[in-house]
Amino acid sequence: MAVDRHASFPSSPWARLGGFVGGGTTGNERLTSVTGAALTVLLAVIGVTIIALGPLLWVHLFVGMVLVGPVLLKLASTGYRFARYYTANPRYRRKGPPELALRLLAPIVVLSTLVVFASGVALLFAGPSSRAELLPVHKVSFIVWIAFMAIHVLAHLPTMLRALRADYRPARTGAGASERRLDRRDAVNGRAGRVLSLTSALAFGVVLAIVLIPQFGPWLSAQHLHR
Repeated sequence: MAVDRHASFPSSPWARLGGFVGGGTTGNERLTSVTGAALTVLLAVIGVTIIALGPLLWVHLFVGMVLVGPVLLKLASTGYRFARYYTANPRYRRKGPPELALRLLAPIVVLSTLVVFASGVALLFAGPSSRAELLPVHKVSFIVWIAFMAIHVLAHLPTMLRALRADYRPARTGAGASERRLDRRDAVNGRAGRVLSLTSALAFGVVLAIVLIPQFGPWLSAQHLHR
């Protein structure tokens, strides 16, 4: 009996696993881009809180802790690309490194990221009594971080928008042959894993912020007395 080569058979466990861990260089780029988009939204909220820090201090503290999850994910995805490129992985070598200007900015972005979050967490746990020592470090590092992050986001904005369209646009219905070919081209393995990674990072940040709410009390009380 003839076998239809195009008949659909249950996918193997390895094929199903590819839906979570596949994607190669394109999947890594998309994960980095959509994580950057999430960070951009959260940073916009932080920017609003700075304008009216008094009444919005609790939002600043909460969103600052939520940011920890996506920031760790973005550092992991960019660090993975860095490691794969400099360990001579053929696919990442073919893709090539980021542009020279972005590579020069990267150490400043990473260092300022670590300093702003480390100083923020230290301030949260040390309480208002640490204001004189730690607050200047947090403020200066935040200014440096937000300035270089703005350049970083603007440079990656086209890639970010393409990644969002590719991984998160609604599925087409009644598409023509050319559109179906485009869908197959865009359907990079690992989409489920990328969605899960970003969702988990955001969930981790939210849980961390909720767990640390008791630490907000001394700062909110100090802010109330200061007003």
